[in-house]
Amino acid sequence: MTSGQRILGGGVQHVLDYLRRMQAESPAFFYAVQGDNGSSNGNIFWADAAARMNYHYFGDSIKLDTSYRANGYRVPFATFTGLNHHAQPVLFGCALLFNESEDSLVWLLQTWLQAMSGQTPVSITTDTDHLIQMAVAHVLPETHHRLCKWSIIRETKEKLTHVCQAHPTFETEFMKCVNGSETIEEFEFQWKSFLERYYLTDNEYLQSIYSARRHWVPVFMRETFFGDILSDEENDAKNTFFNGYVDATTSIQLLIKQYEKALTLWHEKELKADLDSTNTTPVLKTPSPMEKQAANLYTRKVFIKFQEELVETLANPATKIDESGTITTYHVAKFGEEHKAHTVRFNTFELTANCSCLMFEFSGIICRHVLSVFRAKNVLTLPSQYILKRWTINAKTGSGSTVEEHRLELPTNSQESLTMRRNSLRQEAIKFVEEGAKSIHHYNIAVNALKEAAKKVAAAKKKNADKTLVNNLVNGCNQVVDQGDIDLADSGQSKEEKEQKIRQLTAELESVNQQAEVYRANLLAVLKDMEEEKLKLSVKVQNARLSLKE
Repeated sequence: MTSGQRILGGGVQHVLDYLRRMQAESPAFFYAVQGDNGSSNGNIFWADAAARMNYHYFGDSIKLDTSYRANGYRVPFATFTGLNHHAQPVLFGCALLFNESEDSLVWLLQTWLQAMSGQTPVSITTDTDHLIQMAVAHVLPETHHRLCKWSIIRETKEKLTHVCQAHPTFETEFMKCVNGSETIEEFEFQWKSFLERYYLTDNEYLQSIYSARRHWVPVFMRETFFGDILSDEENDAKNTFFNGYVDATTSIQLLIKQYEKALTLWHEKELKADLDSTNTTPVLKTPSPMEKQAANLYTRKVFIKFQEELVETLANPATKIDESGTITTYHVAKFGEEHKAHTVRFNTFELTANCSCLMFEFSGIICRHVLSVFRAKNVLTLPSQYILKRWTINAKTGSGSTVEEHRLELPTNSQESLTMRRNSLRQEAIKFVEEGAKSIHHYNIAVNALKEAAKKVAAAKKKNADKTLVNNLVNGCNQVVDQGDIDLADSGQSKEEKEQKIRQLTAELESVNQQAEVYRANLLAVLKDMEEEKLKLSVKVQNARLSLKE
């Protein structure tokens, strides 16, 4: 047992017991222990079925968070996360790192990649630790590696506390240089001026982070997709999956409980965002057909970001500066800021455009500069190549797909995942409620269909339970007979086996009944929602009739 595990005591075994139980319930649940020989001697990694499925949709850019060290956590809890189609944090796996050697970190990344079916991400963001950088280079050599900007900014404040205290403007100017530079040339000029202004040209720490600038300063990484559409404030404060659930005070005994609470919270937030995106209409700010198209395609959070860019085209006119064959080149700048113009190259034949700001390449959202050129060229709707599916309402499904078609897209082992079946049923039920509540006629059809479905589920449950019970009884009897053939003299052992088999079958039957109760509760909740909708519709109809009489 490692020193870290000795400090955490029996809580590690509690985690392992939980992981074994989850894998027994769902074959799609993945976990591994480094150097696993049936004991609890190494680092631990796990990813549930939902994490593996979410990676299938949103695994283009990930973050490996090992900030538990800098934050002084009692538990060495590391996470793999990303962003879903609502720009919400989404989990791709967790780990307990009792050993932080390079070999252990290589094992962690290799194990995580195995759980994700070998699908490598476009980009990864990690802490600045040298061993992590080496492990990423070894396991993910083709993946673009970014160092966490916030870790570097926090460390800079700590290393240069005396400068910050002596010069109140130091932090503001440092942030302006890092975040405000729109070109590499501008950054280089700002950085040199910044060091000279505060007499820090020879500071070794600043020299070291400058040497690594291509891996953390935004302007150097804009050609790579990182999915960053949130503001710096949102990224810093909210973009943590376990924020408010796992912190420096969390014990190993409480970890799993807090882990499950966070899973539930973010699942509910995603469902709410799904409903907001599909069942409410955003306020349009222009008569543009492109804005209406985007409102129907994008999730609400992403649409608002797109809308901001579209509205800004009114203050960022496009000026043609060159034309050669099918390529037309424009300068796009805000009124009064012509010195900050961006260059857009537009292909008339293919309806494609490339902007020097590289916003689309970096975030997957088209920029105001390209939109301004589209407006000048009378391109009324977004060309399909500029609609990144991962940001759309249908990110997790094919367009107009049925439940069965979507199910066939899943990895084979997810078929037996209880968690994924529940989530899928819940999402489909919500859609069913929304459609069924649109009119009294639709409501009556939906209620009848749900009642019929409830009967079929109950019948299937009883049939499966009876079949399982019979099969287990037969197998149990066969095992008892076989044991009797082996050792007829040991009648006491045979009786003990029978009693154990009865207890096992009783537990299995209780488990089946509990699952059936969950399905029944979900169906009853849907029926209750539809009854409420029916009542509301009835009141509206009655009021309408009264109005007609008046």
